[in-house]
Amino acid sequence: MIPIPPFPIHPPTRHLPTHSPTTHPPAYPPTRHPPMPHYLYLHGFASSPRSAKAQAMKTRFAALGIPLVIPDLNQGDFAHLTLSRQIQQISALILSQPEPTVLIGSSLGGLTAAWVAQQVTITERIEKLVLLAPAFNFLQQWLPRLGPEALEAWRTTGTLSVYHYTEQRQIPLHYRFITDAQGYRDEDLRASIPTLILHGTRDETISIEASRTYAAKRPWAKLIELPSDHALTDVEPEIWQYTQAFLNL
Repeated sequence: MIPIPPFPIHPPTRHLPTHSPTTHPPAYPPTRHPPMPHYLYLHGFASSPRSAKAQAMKTRFAALGIPLVIPDLNQGDFAHLTLSRQIQQISALILSQPEPTVLIGSSLGGLTAAWVAQQVTITERIEKLVLLAPAFNFLQQWLPRLGPEALEAWRTTGTLSVYHYTEQRQIPLHYRFITDAQGYRDEDLRASIPTLILHGTRDETISIEASRTYAAKRPWAKLIELPSDHALTDVEPEIWQYTQAFLNL
């Protein structure tokens, strides 16, 4: 079959005025391509943009010639970290540029991504979400492991010594981290944005049941269960395979 060209090879014959020595091709409107999304990666709790997962993802994107922005959620002040502060930081970053955004978040960064997408001024700007072992229901899982005595000491003294994996040292985290997080309920996350969740079946930090419950109630979310723990470092190729396919990269 001979392909049909998009426009006639020869322009149709026209009756031109005798004083017009030449003809000009018709002007067609320029082709408009949708803007390329702005890709953001949100690292996890007590971590940083230098984390293994963040850097592995950045390398994968760079191989495709796509920049991946990894903001530092510590903001130079891990001691006063709160979920609200992270949401405000990323929301401001998204509002500062015109392109649609794809959010990729790990652990607490994944929970942050879900809440950023829930903000009324942000929802329409988010194209897709990729959540790696997102910290759904994390207070109910984390606080019992601290124990009642440690939790009471944190409340009364105002700080808890937390090991920061990137800094490789203990840093006091203010109790405001808890009271702030108590104001966020997973049940209120209802923004119907295409979402891919990748979670390890052996995760002892954030149980996979949290992601199963989340995905079961939201038809726009797809959960992929992987044979790994919370770090997901041993399934990095699989994570990239699913992410690349989901984002059509």
